[in-house]
Amino acid sequence: MEIKGKVHEVGATQQVSETFKKRDLIVEYAENPTYPEYIRFEALQDKTALLDTFKAGDEVEVFFNLRGRPWTDKAGKTSYFNSLVIWRINAVAAGAPSASAPAYAAPVDVSNAPGEDDDLPF
Repeated sequence: MEIKGKVHEVGATQQVSETFKKRDLIVEYAENPTYPEYIRFEALQDKTALLDTFKAGDEVEVFFNLRGRPWTDKAGKTSYFNSLVIWRINAVAAGAPSASAPAYAAPVDVSNAPGEDDDLPF
């Protein structure tokens, strides 16, 4: 999955255990500019370094996986959690064409040259 937006905040790397670290990225996503959404992503392990070059205000394209898992508390109540895990992030240059909008060649005139007869039967 992917999304484009503006970096709102880059969190510090958190060393959760001796073998596990994570880092948060908050992206302002404005599908409707009147009501922007603030989406929290996680970068895990070696992917935490991907966020080193980004700062608030940068336009980015975030590629991520959607993950979900259950958690049961001591009382036996199960809750479900979702996380958006970054696997790639790219800076988006201001005014650059979207990668999803392919560039097309200029139209070519395929009509006959002047004086050339068309030998097609229709």
